[in-house]
Order: sequence, then structure tokens, then C-alpha cells
Amino acid sequence: MTGGSPADVPALEWDGVSKEFGAGPRDTWVPALTSLTLRVPQGRIVGLLGPNGGGKSTAIKVALGLLKPTAGACRILGRPSTETAARGVVGYLPESPQFYRSLTGFELVEFAAEVCGCPREGRTARVRSWLDRLGLAAAADRRLGSYSRGMLQRVGLAQALVHDPRVLILDEPTSGVDPVGVDLMKRLLLELKQEGRTVLLTSHLFSDLAELCDDVAILHKGRLVGGGPVATPGGGADFAVEDLAPDAAPALQEWVRQHGGIVRPLSRAVTLERVYRAAVGRN
Repeated sequence: MTGGSPADVPALEWDGVSKEFGAGPRDTWVPALTSLTLRVPQGRIVGLLGPNGGGKSTAIKVALGLLKPTAGACRILGRPSTETAARGVVGYLPESPQFYRSLTGFELVEFAAEVCGCPREGRTARVRSWLDRLGLAAAADRRLGSYSRGMLQRVGLAQALVHDPRVLILDEPTSGVDPVGVDLMKRLLLELKQEGRTVLLTSHLFSDLAELCDDVAILHKGRLVGGGPVATPGGGADFAVEDLAPDAAPALQEWVRQHGGIVRPLSRAVTLERVYRAAVGRN
């Protein structure tokens, strides 16, 4: 993996970004993003949450230069995302990737490696290595038309990683992936973080986000409405009691109930879901 930027430079940065869509008079245009300011630190896994139409995919496409913002700017490792060289350090997997079904898995990832400028020497070994890490070695020479939805997601991840990017952007990466494939992808993403890479991902599965992410950002109606560390993404009064003697538990639970509280098992996913619902007004 190529190095370069100081550690305090955000991997991804949206600075006052707005994006509107429309074809008629300007006053009829619909805002998809409104003054979005968000920074994704290097070497972390960050989840982008929000309901359908909340602005997640738009924010990603603006950062990748696939959409031009109405206002504001994006930066990748400190460089304007409008520069081709800046986007060269990013790997991207869209929500519903579309590939040429006549290609084999190997041919697709090899094509991506060539387009991204990977040296010819060692390219085949590089492609085979990523396919193997994603559990596709046995299917590498099969045509993509025979792949399941989950296999297409995994080969899409392989083509996003083959050029050794420092920043990885994944839009619903586990969509349609079976449980074994999901576990494989989770392990890989955690390995990538250990290697110093940055991962930004979207998902509607709170369990995945709670297990993987260091931080989350919540978008609703094109605005940043919440977020923070996954352990306590919105603060609040949730807490855990540890090392309590078994015979003391009933009395504690009764006291909590008398004071209007609710006692139930609490996980990071539960906390994250509650913060999300509060942020988007779905209590």
C-alpha cells in the first residue's frame, strides 16, 4: 500500500457540500445534500447511515467525482477530489455493481488492475491473491453470468482492492451476500484497517455496522443529523453493570423499574439503532 499523507489529514472530507437535482426552474430543484461537513479520519472504519433517500449515495458520488456538487468541495487525503490522481488512491464498490456477464471473475479483476495502472509484472499473482482472499479462487475462471448475487458483491470488492487503495468506499457491500460470505468480508475489512487503510461503508444492518465501525455518521434528508464513536454514538444514559453478584440482580432490576427504567440485554447494535432512530425522528 502506498504511503504519503500525514496522519492528521482526513482520508475523506466533505466541506459544506450541497447537491441539488432538477431540470425545471431553479426554485423547483430538490436538495439531496445540504451543507454537509464531514471528516473521515485515516485508518478507521466509518459507517454512513440513513434512510433511503437520505443522501448517502449522493455524498459518495460527489466525493468520487461522479456528481458535481452545487456548492462546497470534497478532498481525498488532503487533495481536491476533482483531481484524477486523488481518486487513484480510492477503491469503490457501488450498491448494485453491473459487470460484463461474459467475463470471468479473473478477467474482470485483471481488467480493473490494468485500468488502475497495476504493473504488468506480478499482475496475475495480484489478481489471484485477491480472489483467493475473497473466497473466489475456485470460481475465478467461471463467467460472471453464473455467479450468485453474493459472489458478484465479493468479486466487486476484489476489483475495488486490486490496485491496493488507501481508501475504500463500499455502498451496501454485504447486500445479497450469504452469512459465510458476510463473515469473510467482515474479517477482510478488519484486516484492511489493521493494514492502515480507511474504510467508509453504508449499510442498513446495524449488527454489521456495530461490529465493524469505529465511528458512524447519520444522514437524513441530506443533512448530517448525528454520529460519533460506535460505542456511544449519541451519548445518552445507557450503561452496563458488570460483575454484579447474582443475588443482587433482582433488587437492582426492581429499583431500575421503579425509577422508570427498562432492564434488558444491551449490545452495540441496539445502542446504535436507538441513536439512529432518534436522529431521523423515528422514535
